[in-house]
Amino acid sequence: MTNFIEELTWRGMIHDVMPGAEEHLNEAMRSAYVGFDPTADSLHIGNLVPIMLLAHFQRSGHKPVALVGGATGMIGDPSGKSAERNLLDEKTLRHNQQAIQKQLAHFLNFDDQLNDSANKNSAVMVNNYDWMKDFSFLEFIRDVGKHITVNYMMAKDSVKNRITSDESDGGSEGMSFTEFTYQLVQGYDFLHLFQHNDCTLQMGGSDQWGNITTGTELVRRIGGGKAYAITCPLITKADGSKFGKSEGGNVWLDANRTSPYKFYQYWLNSGDEDSEKYIRIFTFLNEDEINVLIAEHQEAPHMRLLQKRLASKITAMVHSDADLENAIKASAILFGKSTSDDLKQLNDQTFLDVFEGVPQAEVAAAKIEKGYDLVAALATDTGFLKSNSEVRRALKENSISVNKEKVKERYELTQADLINDKFVLLQRGKKNYFVLRVV
Repeated sequence: MTNFIEELTWRGMIHDVMPGAEEHLNEAMRSAYVGFDPTADSLHIGNLVPIMLLAHFQRSGHKPVALVGGATGMIGDPSGKSAERNLLDEKTLRHNQQAIQKQLAHFLNFDDQLNDSANKNSAVMVNNYDWMKDFSFLEFIRDVGKHITVNYMMAKDSVKNRITSDESDGGSEGMSFTEFTYQLVQGYDFLHLFQHNDCTLQMGGSDQWGNITTGTELVRRIGGGKAYAITCPLITKADGSKFGKSEGGNVWLDANRTSPYKFYQYWLNSGDEDSEKYIRIFTFLNEDEINVLIAEHQEAPHMRLLQKRLASKITAMVHSDADLENAIKASAILFGKSTSDDLKQLNDQTFLDVFEGVPQAEVAAAKIEKGYDLVAALATDTGFLKSNSEVRRALKENSISVNKEKVKERYELTQADLINDKFVLLQRGKKNYFVLRVV
């Protein structure tokens, strides 16, 4: 076992720690849980901090519990929200739970072999719907609700902030009773896991402190035990923009929602200040390795060593080494030397991601089959270049490329030029691209 709190501290992953938590963790192997919202069938990079909390917890010799909020997902956490969310049915929630566990398995060891002491700290996934679905309303308010006062619940920031904003904006519908009870349901999760999984610690983002401490109160008042809370800071970017968002919205862990190439590019484009913070939080590199890397980066910031290591480590972890290799190759296509063969190794989605925003035109497959005159492809039919004479001049200057390969005059596009049987990449000079899409 290693000191979990010390590990989080140097990584900048501690916001609040309940007194006594460090001593409690250093005494013996403990169980801790983090809750995940199952309202989508993929987590996004905003979830990576709590995921890393569990991963470091397991690496420190403790037992992580990943809780999917099937019940609380039907309610909606008011923390940081300005409106109530849509409620999901059980079938959708179960599907989302399975998808989320596959993603968590990239970070946590779920191999639970009951007779193997080496796996005693294997990760466990639970769904709070399993213990809440048969809990009647009357039972809940009798056995749980009576132990927490309304004054205690109203004092929580997640409730106070929402009610204050509701009162000030005039048109708001206010906080529903359903949302108001959220902290009680989450608090009961902690009590249930304390009683059935020997779970004595809950972790989460700093906005979850109120909900988590409600759980520690229920453990004390109903369970007669002692429970602890640890929260991590909410990630912010140095330029003030929101972490985890790109122009297309959330950066997802699912390759079908955010391709590995785009995922890699998100981290590669981090600023120097952010990268120094992210490399500590989102990788398992140790403190000495990170300090050496930061020093090397500061000596030659134009090389972007920090960003490249960060992007490589996290892309390989979330996706795979093969996906990382493809993302690096795809990045080199725009910014480095590459060949037609390199282009043809890209799948459709990666090709479109790499050349996102590049002008496109459609051309009939029949033209390619007959041999498509390059002059027409560059000017007459697409307008990529202004005139046929400009095309011929550019060809004489040796500044026209087809699929990154220089071509001469009187060149015709054929089936052999097609990337994945549907694309041709035209280029003038180093930076002017045009995509022909064959239909």
